Amino acid sequence: MSRSAPLAPTCTSLVLVLVLALTACDGGGGGAVHGSPGASGVRDPYFPKAGNGGYDVTHYDLDLAYEPDTGRLTGTATISARATQDLSAFDLDLKGLDVDGVTVDGKGARWNRAGQELTVRPHAGVDEDATFRVTVRYHGTPGTITDPDGSEEGWLRTADGALSLGEPTGSMAWFPGNHHPSDKASYEVTVTVPKGLRAVSNGELVSERSTGGRTAFTWRATEPMASHVATLAVGDYDIRRSTTAGGLPVYVAVDPTLAGASRKVPAEIPEIIDWAADVFGPYPFSSTGAIVDRDGDAGYALETQNRPVFPGVPDTDLLVHELAHQWYGNSVTPKTWRDMWLNEGFATYAEWLWQEEHGGDSAQETFDALYDHGDRTYEDLWSFPPAKPTSAAHLSGTPVYQRGAMVLHKIRQTVGDTAFRALLRGWATAHRHGNADTADFTAYVEKQAPGKDFDAVWADWLYGDGKPARG
Repeated sequence: MSRSAPLAPTCTSLVLVLVLALTACDGGGGGAVHGSPGASGVRDPYFPKAGNGGYDVTHYDLDLAYEPDTGRLTGTATISARATQDLSAFDLDLKGLDVDGVTVDGKGARWNRAGQELTVRPHAGVDEDATFRVTVRYHGTPGTITDPDGSEEGWLRTADGALSLGEPTGSMAWFPGNHHPSDKASYEVTVTVPKGLRAVSNGELVSERSTGGRTAFTWRATEPMASHVATLAVGDYDIRRSTTAGGLPVYVAVDPTLAGASRKVPAEIPEIIDWAADVFGPYPFSSTGAIVDRDGDAGYALETQNRPVFPGVPDTDLLVHELAHQWYGNSVTPKTWRDMWLNEGFATYAEWLWQEEHGGDSAQETFDALYDHGDRTYEDLWSFPPAKPTSAAHLSGTPVYQRGAMVLHKIRQTVGDTAFRALLRGWATAHRHGNADTADFTAYVEKQAPGKDFDAVWADWLYGDGKPARG
């Protein structure tokens, strides 16, 4: 489908007609279109069409209205970005939904759709290093996206509203953007819903305004956030507010049907956050909390930034796992989806550490049990190395989680407990609010532990096929 913004008065000069391909016609002249199109994808090893080249997003401003009865979403997305090359055109990721118009810096821009790509052609191009704003008006019924592993993400309709989940590519189902973890930005999200419902998103709630039977909620996330951990939940929620011992705001939204069963959740979050801050370093965001929806509203929990999403009441281990992701995965975010183990291995090892320090098995006991008979519980435990998932369908496979944690334990065995704790904190600090890959991590470990031999850890446990020797 191809649509264009209304053109300015037609230029009648034959000379101008001949150079329309090079010159924007805006009623009184225009600058020459220069540069080249940004890439339609960042060539991620598993999702090559995800994200886009040629620019870096700095901020998303989303103004949305949702009608749960019909499933209709109406939105205006204003995206602030910086060009990383001279751009004659650039792409945004948007799946489904109908585009009503596009402007760049307030001027109508030509655009067209092809699959998940929304290609925008500014009237005169964008210079390298220039900042610009693209505004997209759109509407429609957002849908779900089925992952290669069969799980569903994107926009999930619920009995009383909707829930959006974005890992790895689902956010393009409800707003246009540069949807790859390598491009993080700040967000402001305003959502208007029927009065009586609530809209919960990332960051802090900065305003709540009701008029004419509708309520607008504005959420602001100032720390950098990858789009796959952005979320929006619309529904009938009980809201519970508290603070940690250090004064960090805690905002928990719970489906009323789970009000009784979930009473422990708001109490456990401050305890877990304070423990994690002691182990991993200062909490990287300005608030914390959770969204607890009904069983079946989603097929899995997700570490959405500030406020993880849980389908049903989580147990303590799951709370620890998703909250640990705020350091490892959300603040320190992988450069590509191949580096997923840097998220899940760390969050799984956080569970091991929590158990070790709260009367459960030691991390060594957990490691030994996995090594000796873990394949009875996890049939695919030794099917591929954590740093080399065999396909996109295996990004959430057992080796990424359990073998990823085993890699960390082998590092701990190599350097000792004190140095290992310093590594955990140092890694979270070195890449705070940034991106990193496996090569960055192995280089960091070797630099922080000079004289230690990690060759077998990397070759056998991180990259090696099959079950390694115990060592």
